[in-house]
Amino acid sequence: MTSLAPAPTRIVPAAQRDLRNRTSIGETVRNTFTMAYRGLVKIRRTPEQLIDVTVQPIVFTLMFAYIFGGAIAGNVQDYLPTLIPGILVQTVITTSVVTGVQLREDMDKGVFDRFRSLPIARIAPLSGALLADTVRYAIATTMTFVVGFLMGYHPAGGFGNVLLAALLVIVSSWAISWIFAFFGVIARTASSVQGISMLVLFPLTFLSNAFVNPDTMPSGLAWFVNINPISHLVTAVRDLVNNGTVGTDLWISLLGAAVIVAVFAPLTVRAYMRKV
Repeated sequence: MTSLAPAPTRIVPAAQRDLRNRTSIGETVRNTFTMAYRGLVKIRRTPEQLIDVTVQPIVFTLMFAYIFGGAIAGNVQDYLPTLIPGILVQTVITTSVVTGVQLREDMDKGVFDRFRSLPIARIAPLSGALLADTVRYAIATTMTFVVGFLMGYHPAGGFGNVLLAALLVIVSSWAISWIFAFFGVIARTASSVQGISMLVLFPLTFLSNAFVNPDTMPSGLAWFVNINPISHLVTAVRDLVNNGTVGTDLWISLLGAAVIVAVFAPLTVRAYMRKV
């Protein structure tokens, strides 16, 4: 009796495997939306992930309004047109840190190793996470305006300009999330991502015109506040919701968002591809 020898295993070169794993743009988009849906399912199953975008706007708005309102504007009502846009920008921008933290946690848990074995675009888990977090930004934006409305804030710019301001903040936060996604890929732990991110964000958000007029600050500090990109974003939001006008600050904010994406998106994707 003769036995059949097993066929020799054919080793496929790495470059050829990469060619096989390439997906079309349409498939990449579909995979991205699938991964974004996964992110939303995670939020639904662990609703405590929404604490920062639901509780923080309430606490910060009440705290700043009733502590600083009388001292800065004479009363709370007169302070709200200044405060609400500042709280909005601070809350949503801070929320973008979660992108990098959760990305690092998923990579540490081996979730992305499992994704690598699936027939999906390699970039989809990253792009899907960034897309899913825009829902968090929208929730934070809505909560901030709702709290302001309940406190008596009525934007003079009208509903259309409020929507435009909300879209501006969400787009800007999505752009900034690329920075924290980059930290999430290259950092060693999720706690280090959060620590680095807050070290960057806190000076930018508090050393801005979000809560206080820079004219009351020392000259050196006022100079920094006036060139701070957060200040430009806050001013753009105030112009829209309070006056219904589109100023130079809006275009500066959009340009800044485009520059951030142009710089950090390739860096993040390159570092991510090396990891997965």
